[in-house]
Amino acid sequence: MVKIAPSILSADFANLARDIERVSTADYLHVDVMDGLFVPNITIGIPVVQCIRKVTEMPLDVHLMIDRPVRYVERFCAAGADIVTLHIEADAAENTQRALDLIHAAGKRAGVVLKPKTPAEAVLPFLDSCDIVLVMTVEPGFGGQKFMADMMPKLRQLREWIDARGLDCELEVDGGVDPVTCKTVIENGADVLVAGSAVYRAEDIPARILELRG
Repeated sequence: MVKIAPSILSADFANLARDIERVSTADYLHVDVMDGLFVPNITIGIPVVQCIRKVTEMPLDVHLMIDRPVRYVERFCAAGADIVTLHIEADAAENTQRALDLIHAAGKRAGVVLKPKTPAEAVLPFLDSCDIVLVMTVEPGFGGQKFMADMMPKLRQLREWIDARGLDCELEVDGGVDPVTCKTVIENGADVLVAGSAVYRAEDIPARILELRG
């Protein structure tokens, strides 16, 4: 079954515990961490992840849009992240591998993220170390952008490599996912869908989460 990971970037941060409870029928809670360096926006950090951990049992899917994430992955794991993904573009290859190893050493699931202009081949050196691969279908840094359908060949290629290697690795999509585009990404191999505004702006959130499963 396709998993849904609502992004708290679209939640009301003044009522975050309430808005986390509103999406409790989903599978993961997607937490976007932005540092103002790797991406031009700034969101939240380790203290907020610690607080979120106290109010939900949902697996926390923490997406690090930060420069040189190897410096912080252990602290995010300690704060309560269950899944930590980091951008291939954010550091040198050896540091990316070290970050994945540190996440696994902390007993957590690890993965890499690809920006739209990054080719699928960039994943290959890390694929065997990934529990999840995240394909961005918008430019990272801001919510509410239009879905980029031209990322579907990349998604299909990654699905082929994961399946060919027999890996226990989820393929996640983030950006512009709604009741229409969800069908496209599922058809092209995604099994975890991140959705922000499509979930939080719905009149019936549990019904929307069910709808997004395709």
